[in-house]
Amino acid sequence: MSKKVLVLFALLLSFGASVFVLAQEPGQGPSALDMQGIRGYLLGPGDVLDVRVFGQSDLNSLAEVDADGNVSNLPFLETPIRAQCRTDKEVQLDIAKAYAKYIRNPQVSVRISERKSRQPATILGAVKSPMQVTMFRKVRLHELVTKAGGWTDRASGTIEIMHTEAEMCPDPSDIFQKTALSSTGNFGVVVFKLNDLKLGKEEADPYIRPGDIVRVTEAEPVYVMGAVMGARELPLRDQLTLGRAIAMAGGPQRLANTSEVHIYRQKDNVGGQDDLKYNYDAIKKGKAPDVPLKPFDIIDVRPAGPFSGKSLGDMFVGMFRSSASLVTQRGLIY
Repeated sequence: MSKKVLVLFALLLSFGASVFVLAQEPGQGPSALDMQGIRGYLLGPGDVLDVRVFGQSDLNSLAEVDADGNVSNLPFLETPIRAQCRTDKEVQLDIAKAYAKYIRNPQVSVRISERKSRQPATILGAVKSPMQVTMFRKVRLHELVTKAGGWTDRASGTIEIMHTEAEMCPDPSDIFQKTALSSTGNFGVVVFKLNDLKLGKEEADPYIRPGDIVRVTEAEPVYVMGAVMGARELPLRDQLTLGRAIAMAGGPQRLANTSEVHIYRQKDNVGGQDDLKYNYDAIKKGKAPDVPLKPFDIIDVRPAGPFSGKSLGDMFVGMFRSSASLVTQRGLIY
């Protein structure tokens, strides 16, 4: 099995079916980032050039840059013209020099007819509009995220960039080429922090390569239920704690039993749940440390009085158990 097939297989396992629901305009190809800087476009294999020689119509041709990065099918020219990682104007000068051996002062025009050498970059995950983006210039991560509509409220705090192809025209002075790869370095995965990108740190805003897969990771959920002002599902991010989660659910109701709040937590590698009990009043007064939450925790704030028995809590847990178990399986994909 080839390395490229292995990369694609790993990609499908890591990112799931979301790669197949990329947002595109109906009937159109990948979205193109703005054309600013197009004059500096560097040619590559697959690009097509429209070559014209003034007064010599028999020399006009459409020439494709071959797999070796050369233009080798121009009329009457036996020596290939180097094109890869060069601009159309640089190639135009070389073609004019080559024809000068046969024509006095040839007037040559070279125009890029088709740009096909760059694979689109893909951005998916916790963004508003997952899509493929064709880039005609160097593009930084924040531009790609903006093109996808920005991140959603389910963004977990990290952005993963998978390099699927070697860079065609690397810049030795580019500091982002020296970024260390993760433990899955064979696939070229680099992880950046979303907060660093928000703060405008240069090291968190790399240039995106053609063919890159960019995934804004989604946070796994926790659930707050029972005697709170607004039971809800919360994304687990920014070191979410029990106290903060209850506050984000609107706080406890007036008759809530806040001296004993239950957290139902999935047991590691075995079935069932642990029933953990914490004193929310003590946490709020600073007399007990706040409790860091884990993925798929269910926080049950029970009412005080005759409805505070175990049966009521068991009823709510039963409602969440099947869905939480299913979500846990989904979480293992990542």
